[in-house]
Amino acid sequence: MTSTEMPSDHAQELQDPHLLTVEEITAQLQGAPWTRYAAIGDSIVAGQREPVEGYADLSWADRVAAGLRRINPELEYHNFGERDLPAAKIRATQLDPALEFAPDIAIVVAGGNDLLGKQFDTAAVETEQARIVSALRARGCTVVTMGLFDNTWTPFVAEKYKAVMKQRLQQFSDLTQSVTQRMGGLHVDLPNHPAGKEPIFASDGLHLNARGHAVVATEVIRTLGEHLAAKRA
Repeated sequence: MTSTEMPSDHAQELQDPHLLTVEEITAQLQGAPWTRYAAIGDSIVAGQREPVEGYADLSWADRVAAGLRRINPELEYHNFGERDLPAAKIRATQLDPALEFAPDIAIVVAGGNDLLGKQFDTAAVETEQARIVSALRARGCTVVTMGLFDNTWTPFVAEKYKAVMKQRLQQFSDLTQSVTQRMGGLHVDLPNHPAGKEPIFASDGLHLNARGHAVVATEVIRTLGEHLAAKRA
């Protein structure tokens, strides 16, 4: 199985109520026009994760590529993600190469590392996100962003940090949604997903496990499906 093939023989995955089947993914993406897909961001985009028994060990970005390739087998896909980068570094190092790649669909996750610092400069993150999204939208690219799952309920986050982290996660999700709507992009509302209270986190407490990645991919595909349905209506 190549890195972007959809799983077909993982028992737990096939029974997971939060996930779409391969047939459902194909139905959601029917008529998808995209042929060049870019993923831009930090380790969330790069695909850092832990395996989970019964689930294919694939990142959400690769899963989305596999879904799109079911409609357009010749899809070109480039993942620019790199771990530990704040939003400004993502914009500085990935935006120009992404524009040169000329995607017609891009998924952007920028700012997760910023909220881990001593201070969280929401205005600076919003500015960097807007610069990335606006540049892509100006080229006619469909842009998808997402909020982040709230991990503060888990034992991975020390009690003394829970309140501030919860606030920052909400701020990040709110500003990301605001930028995306303002720029005419698509936003995936992960913070309110029920799987956020289930075992989807890796043992570092920050990243997702393979199941979490499968959930994210499903929600991205649902969002794209809703967008395509609205255009057909």
